[in-house]
Amino acid sequence: MMKTSSQEWLLIFYSVPAHPVSGRMRIWRRLAKAGAVPLKGAVYILPANEENRELFQWIIGEVKSLGGDGSFVQTSRIETLADTEVRELFRVQRDAEYHELTKSIDGLERKVQSGRKGAIAGIRESSAGLLAALRKTYDEIRSRDFFDASLGRDMEKRLRAIESALKDVKEAGSEKPSPLARKDPKTYRQRVWVTRKRPFIDRMASAWLIRRFIDPAATFRFIDEKDFGSLAKTEVAFDIQGGEFTHHGELCTFEVLVRSFGIKDRAVRRIAEIVHDLDLKDDKYGHRETSGIEEVLTGIRKTAKDDAEMLEKGMIVFEMLYQSRS
Repeated sequence: MMKTSSQEWLLIFYSVPAHPVSGRMRIWRRLAKAGAVPLKGAVYILPANEENRELFQWIIGEVKSLGGDGSFVQTSRIETLADTEVRELFRVQRDAEYHELTKSIDGLERKVQSGRKGAIAGIRESSAGLLAALRKTYDEIRSRDFFDASLGRDMEKRLRAIESALKDVKEAGSEKPSPLARKDPKTYRQRVWVTRKRPFIDRMASAWLIRRFIDPAATFRFIDEKDFGSLAKTEVAFDIQGGEFTHHGELCTFEVLVRSFGIKDRAVRRIAEIVHDLDLKDDKYGHRETSGIEEVLTGIRKTAKDDAEMLEKGMIVFEMLYQSRS
């Protein structure tokens, strides 16, 4: 990382013929891979060092071979921008790259969490492969994150946490799940249903199912997973490790609730397939609408003021989904 107080900069400016397009793209890719930031038109800037100086020398040679022309300079000052503003240009560009990577990390975290809660065929192998790809991408972005962009600061911790969590993932076939016992909805009325904080797909859908088909007067409480042992006897835990209703074998919590309470509704079965694919990420059913539903629920998760609002809004989405299929 480059954090010197008196920063030297390299600026490159060039022009190349419009054709062939492949030549222009080749130059652009080299600049992007190095982390160069566009200032104006075909003027790009990088922190000054020997590696970047060699890169700009290569680019000028490539530009001339394409019939164009250009040059680069080293300077300690850009008249129209303060050093802090230039550094912020780099941070903003890196943050955009980290943001795209964050989406994939979010998905992997949910996938690994699903594997910790129940045995899923091939999840450890597929997750390890995806983790390796994400770490490679992260390392590439980090190598050009010259000024410590904010979104990259915690990403290393998240990747390490996923690596640690993978050790707890169960593989299908390693243990045969016991059959699900049939439950009587009458014994689960007017209860407090407890689940993990920051509810998302499976918990939102399960809460909707509970209130719609099992316990119309259900209320919900949110806890950290480590506090599971402090539940009252009258409380019912769902989608939390050790809870009464949670992942079972290759079933997500929503599917476990459907089977446990013998819910035969056709629309519910369709929603169960969508929730399964979204939560377990195994594309077992392959419904095309899953990505759109996930985007809506992600928006709710980002904008809701607290867990209760998050859950209620998610339940509304599943009620609308149910009505559209009834």
